[in-house]
Amino acid sequence: MTKVAVAMSGGVDSSAAAALLLEQGYQVFGVSLHMWQEGQDISSKSETVEAARQVAVQLGIPFEAVNVRDQFHARVVQPFVQGYLGGITPSPCVGCNRTVKWSAMLAYADREGIDLVATGHYARLMIDEIGAVHLLQGIDKKKDQAYMLAFLGQKELSRTLLPIGSYQKAEIREVARRYGLEAADRSDSQDLCFLPEGNYRRFVRENAEVDILPGKIVTTDGEVLGEHQGLPYYTIGQRKGLGISTPRPMYVLKKDIAKNQLIVAEKQALGRIRFTTGQMKWVLGSPPKETFRAQVKIRYRAKLVWGQFDVLADGRVRGKLEEPQFDITPGQVAVYYQGNEVLGGGIILRLES
Repeated sequence: MTKVAVAMSGGVDSSAAAALLLEQGYQVFGVSLHMWQEGQDISSKSETVEAARQVAVQLGIPFEAVNVRDQFHARVVQPFVQGYLGGITPSPCVGCNRTVKWSAMLAYADREGIDLVATGHYARLMIDEIGAVHLLQGIDKKKDQAYMLAFLGQKELSRTLLPIGSYQKAEIREVARRYGLEAADRSDSQDLCFLPEGNYRRFVRENAEVDILPGKIVTTDGEVLGEHQGLPYYTIGQRKGLGISTPRPMYVLKKDIAKNQLIVAEKQALGRIRFTTGQMKWVLGSPPKETFRAQVKIRYRAKLVWGQFDVLADGRVRGKLEEPQFDITPGQVAVYYQGNEVLGGGIILRLES
């Protein structure tokens, strides 16, 4: 019987994933990664871990909590805070899946002699005729999470199962109800796991090791409109909460770290069609071509847009979009698609007009 370790959070998706694998005849082991719980020391119990443990008891499967808080803090939390201090808007979840979650799950599987790992992500995998694993969008387009897995490669995906990717969310809740799981009607989490209230400004302020200083809000012509509270508290494209009064709406265009100035402009100035992503992570290990046409998402909730992309000699990708994007932001992850398939992703480094 094939053994599979399921990453469990106590939520409906990972709980149903474990249940489905049991139905398919796998020997299932529940694993909860204890990554973060604000305000608690390393020995404290995690609500997420305890919820996952209860699901494992209901399903009758072995369960173990694995402490990865040090790795999570070093690889996710610290870069998140430093990113905001450096003027970008980080997207931590995509990187976390590769450097923390899959890394920890595969290490656990190896240690325990377990063949595969699984998660409750709404995405699908397809193995081609030569054995390569392709990453596809989930059937439920409203819940699709293939974007979040764009940094995973063959090493991770060749040992991964994604049991709920071929289901609609409503069907997954029915699976959980069939097993009498309390998670069946639990609402989905919308925030970063280390920002339960979604207040990144407070989090950055409390975890920054430097003072965050106020400065001037200025137009592209240098006209001073007011004062900002600290550059990390603003994001590109932001309109609300600027604390300025102008005849027409103004949006954050960019941050001048050297001068500690927040540059604002009218919306039309935000539109960008060219950008460059950093070192790419390709699902199949290499890009489709040196120059290719594909669709791209510039953030998780963004719509797909077409563009032409050039793979540079150093592994970065420079793109030209077919329509301007007004909320494209350095630090976010650009994920490239051909049809339903995820090609890979990279962090947006810079924007061009």
